[in-house]
Amino acid sequence: MTVLVTGAAGFVGFHASLALLKAGDRVVGLDVLNDYYDPALKQARLDILKAYANFSFHPLDLADHEAVMDLCLAEKPSQILHLAAQAGVRYSLEKPFAYAQSNLVGFLSVLEAARALGDTLDHLVYASSSSVYGERSAVPFREEDAAETPASLYAATKRSDELMTASYCSLFGIPAAGLRFFTVYGPWGRPDMAYWLFADAMLEGRPIKVFNNGDMERDFTYIDDVVEPLCRILRDRPERGRHAVYNIGGSSPVRLMDMIETLETALGCTAEKQMLPMQPGDVTRTYADTTRLQADYGYSPQIPIEVGLKRFADWYRDWRGR
Repeated sequence: MTVLVTGAAGFVGFHASLALLKAGDRVVGLDVLNDYYDPALKQARLDILKAYANFSFHPLDLADHEAVMDLCLAEKPSQILHLAAQAGVRYSLEKPFAYAQSNLVGFLSVLEAARALGDTLDHLVYASSSSVYGERSAVPFREEDAAETPASLYAATKRSDELMTASYCSLFGIPAAGLRFFTVYGPWGRPDMAYWLFADAMLEGRPIKVFNNGDMERDFTYIDDVVEPLCRILRDRPERGRHAVYNIGGSSPVRLMDMIETLETALGCTAEKQMLPMQPGDVTRTYADTTRLQADYGYSPQIPIEVGLKRFADWYRDWRGR
């Protein structure tokens, strides 16, 4: 199959593209390669993908809807995997218009392209986020739970993406699935994520910033436990107009202080902790109910955090030593 992957140079986009390429699929990658974090990391991911003959890359801004449309009509992908977005909760407090441009205008470009492809498009799969659930005490988070009180602009844009997709599926018969990712981590990850920031500070002897005095829980999800169900969903050919939403999570929340201790063991050093209050836009806990994913696609998470953080730590030491 031919898959258009937006955000191909990003963390999840890179790993998903690599899995598809290894399976023999043709991948048409698209990414704007902005400087939200070190572009050298994105380029290094891209260099690995470019070694595959069945990979092509197009440096495009999704907000350029005419260019996105032209690319889709020329390549005629049978699947679209839309992973490009402006990420980060705290950054959305500083640069709100970047989120509107990428996560709303850019997302609309993808929906319009999917509409134009018509029956030749078998499936549109896109990244949503666990952040759509907002701050809630009832756990685990289920897809049927109300998602009406996002705690950040980032979360609001992701929920808006789900609603826009629902309307396009209903109006134009697009088959689509939204994936609510829960704190994805692993090798080649994002430098703005807590586990990366902690590792960097610990190896340099700087204190780590522990928000809400450590009283937080996250459903950490290793990258392999994202890519495998993602590929299963992408290969599905649902009925026209079906819009499904799935939690993609580890289904086993970990206390922040326990994660730090596990990372200390993986890196072989001890963190100096700077205890700080809760940050605006953050939430206390996340916890994915993955019953729907297990029922529809037979997948449950496989990698415990002790294994996943060890793999990240080994990769990160190698990356720093490049």
